[in-house]
Amino acid sequence: MPFTSYTSSGAPLPAPRPPAGRREWTALGVLLLPCLLVSMDVSVLYFAVPFLTQELEPSSVQQLWILDVYGFVLAGLLITMGALGDRIGRRRLLLSGALLFGLASGVAAYAQTAEMLIAARALLGIGGATLMPSTLALIRNLFHDAKQRGKAVAIWSAAMMGGIAVGPVLSGALLEHFWWGSVFLINAPAMVLLLVCGPLLLPEFKNPAAGRFDLPGSLLSLLAMLPVVYGIKEIARNGLSALPVIALAVGLLAAAAFVHRQRTARHPMLDMELFRHRGFSVSVLMNLLAMFAIVGCAVFFTQYLQSVRGMSPMEAALWNLLPTLAVGGMAPMATALAQRMDRAYVIALGFTVAAAGFLWLSWLDPGSALWYVLVASSVYASGLVMVASLGNELALGVAPPERAGSASAVLESGSELGGALGMAILGSIGGAVYRGGMEGALPAGLPAGAADAARETLAGAAAVAQRLPGQAGEALLTAARAAFTDGLQTAVLGAAGMMVCAAVLAVALLRGVRTAEPAGAGTPDAGKGAAVTDPAEAAGSATATPGSLS
Repeated sequence: MPFTSYTSSGAPLPAPRPPAGRREWTALGVLLLPCLLVSMDVSVLYFAVPFLTQELEPSSVQQLWILDVYGFVLAGLLITMGALGDRIGRRRLLLSGALLFGLASGVAAYAQTAEMLIAARALLGIGGATLMPSTLALIRNLFHDAKQRGKAVAIWSAAMMGGIAVGPVLSGALLEHFWWGSVFLINAPAMVLLLVCGPLLLPEFKNPAAGRFDLPGSLLSLLAMLPVVYGIKEIARNGLSALPVIALAVGLLAAAAFVHRQRTARHPMLDMELFRHRGFSVSVLMNLLAMFAIVGCAVFFTQYLQSVRGMSPMEAALWNLLPTLAVGGMAPMATALAQRMDRAYVIALGFTVAAAGFLWLSWLDPGSALWYVLVASSVYASGLVMVASLGNELALGVAPPERAGSASAVLESGSELGGALGMAILGSIGGAVYRGGMEGALPAGLPAGAADAARETLAGAAAVAQRLPGQAGEALLTAARAAFTDGLQTAVLGAAGMMVCAAVLAVALLRGVRTAEPAGAGTPDAGKGAAVTDPAEAAGSATATPGSLS
């Protein structure tokens, strides 16, 4: 007589689904396209900055917005779009986002002003926010076998990380032969392929029990983030003044209102109970700090290779890829260490290694040997890869299975926000030091417009130096390169200090925290053989049972 399993309420568990076949794995390949492009767009502009600066002539603040508005909008809308996909259908949201992403890429490629490019990057962020949660959710619907699903999610994660590394390389290759807008047009063919193959290979999924969309919560999440970002950027650039302080206050009040809304709403976008577990909440913070440092310093590294050392975009892109390749084995090594000792100490070790790499870079000067730059960058990247891999594993391990989707959305939001904040804060610090270093370095008689351009950015100074005769141009370029390197040194010192504080926090807050809660913890039915919570896995059932085991 066959054995039948039952849920805690007495209903029989559904029969296991067959393992995924060729169709599902082909669909995964289609889902990797938006993953790669969304992550690439975080870094694809690094090498294009000098080119678009010459054509669009953005101010230093506009240049920072061009770089980081994509990440801010993306991070702010991830949870919103995840909740929306549950209601209108994840495939529908994915395809709608692909269409928007493709159209916005065309607008960005042919932007005529800095303001137009900033707006296009914001639209790309909206499109990206629809793609990221939809891809991960659809993977869960495609792969019902736990081992296959784990492998698929690992491939998805590798694609996300690979996109960030490949973005500058692709950008450098395109800039060798085309204008700066080509770094956006590369998105269009992939989005067309997704729009054609998606309806054929991807299942539709929506949760009929999800309830009404929390529009007030969505607006509060945006109102919480954008004023805070503006306030931080302005204070870092110009010091304390009334407007950025008011913006910070408004953002913090909106954040408090958002948290209250999520705790009291009948159908909240975010399950606040996740943050009650130290393993989850502290891991989100650790990932945010890691991305803050690695993304915030990456923009200096790429500009140093290109504008200080005078490399071509392609040459700089290839050298920039070496630290990424060098640290490929750090994630499995961190996992192996965490199996032998408390992972809190391994995470702290990662932050300490990163701090050492940043301190190493603080002695950098315009004439430093190339190996010096590459080895120091590999050291800090190695430490932060350790932190990110263990942080993701810990956060997903302590989250109850029925909350894994919202847990992933929060992790992605924290990582995106950390990277965007890193570019804003560290970029503002470096820019302020650069402007201070350029005071008194400008040649006498320089027109006001040219002086402002040279004082704002290194690329602007290089453009002005090309128009000056002989020794005057060379002197200006030398002074600008020295000022930029001073800004880089200050930024990496700030990152090193942050990493030391993060190491102390990791030991203090994560010591003794395990990857999974004991039976009976977390949810009322944990450990009791509850039904699966994904409606697509519940044998056609429209409503999931809370407190599940995958």
